[in-house]
Amino acid sequence: MSERERILHDVRAALRGEPRVGVDRFPVRLEFADGVLTVEGELGNVAAKKLALERASAVRGVDGIIDRLRVEPAQRMGDGQIRDLVRDALLQEPTLAEAAIRERVKGAIRVVRDPVDRRRGEVVIAVDDGVVTLDGDVPSLAHKRLAGVLAWWVPGSRDVINGLGVTPPEEDNDGEITEAVRTALEKDPFVNASQIRVSTRNAVVTLTGVVPSDSEREMAEFDSWYVFGVDDVRNAIEVHR
Repeated sequence: MSERERILHDVRAALRGEPRVGVDRFPVRLEFADGVLTVEGELGNVAAKKLALERASAVRGVDGIIDRLRVEPAQRMGDGQIRDLVRDALLQEPTLAEAAIRERVKGAIRVVRDPVDRRRGEVVIAVDDGVVTLDGDVPSLAHKRLAGVLAWWVPGSRDVINGLGVTPPEEDNDGEITEAVRTALEKDPFVNASQIRVSTRNAVVTLTGVVPSDSEREMAEFDSWYVFGVDDVRNAIEVHR
């Protein structure tokens, strides 16, 4: 077995060893050359995507990854409809009320909202084949993470590439992630955030508490996965009907 064959074998084994990835139902295509692994396919949810990338990158010999994984959307939508929904979500979010909003359509920039104060940031939205890209600059990691969660919440989103910069730069930490997850839970109308506790260690989020349904427990977990920088989620929420 060549080194390339060994690496591809080990990556496939790593993906099969993580049941949350679900490769039996959602096949993943792999290519490897010059230390770089290309991972392509459509997985069931954001957790599967993030875990697949984490497991693959941990395989010995993989120096880099080209991520072409997408998530099966809750609803199939055209790029224009997705872009409109992401734009409206950002416009309606009070935290981003003073940020400029732009859209990139066929390479051209369209002004949606001029900034009240240029120091409050700018978000540029683009959508290609269901993949939302957020570019620009915002004043904090909290703004960056919230914008990403809002984009993920659009039912047609197949992936969110959060390229927002932060000015002035902030050092990330577990406390920042915890606060971002709490914010996401508080803004989700289908989750009672007051019943859920959040903690983070080494970018792994743990959820505890009590909710009345399995669906609310699942939504709380996915809200956590949507937060930029979260590597894993341990869902210890109990369901008491």
